[in-house]
Amino acid sequence: MNKQYILRTIICLTFVITTTLSGCRKEKDRSYDVNQVELLPPTAGKTKLKTNEQYVAILYANLFQKALSANQIFDINQCMQSIGDQEIAREVVVSNMMNKPGTIIPTKAQMAGNLNKFILDTYNRFLIRNPTEAEKTYFNNYITSHITPTDTILPELVYVSFALSNEYMFY
Repeated sequence: MNKQYILRTIICLTFVITTTLSGCRKEKDRSYDVNQVELLPPTAGKTKLKTNEQYVAILYANLFQKALSANQIFDINQCMQSIGDQEIAREVVVSNMMNKPGTIIPTKAQMAGNLNKFILDTYNRFLIRNPTEAEKTYFNNYITSHITPTDTILPELVYVSFALSNEYMFY
């Protein structure tokens, strides 16, 4: 019985050693034919916060396609500082600028007619970058699902959301 015990022990040890050695090999690097894509952070490398003056000047240029005078920038900055809560101040400034005559905004028909161009132009205009595929898909689906007789998204609402976005606050 002692010989059988030794034989079983040797067979068990051989099995354990064989499976351990065969299972501990480093796998070869496998390529799954996935295209390498350069990923950028959501802010696309923008790390510096805009001052109120920069924010107002850039916003005006984005909405009216012309420059704002230094006196007007100064006056708007004084108003923003008097409000205190800068998020509310930005909302007031954006709202006032969107309601001024001369704001260059595509019509609802232009937006719906070429939605991909509208999305690309909006990203380039406000965020100075191209949208990612995920962003394009999201906005395309969102706008398409909200262009109905009862539920309408307007280009003005998209512009306001971009002007108030966190990424727009940085350069």
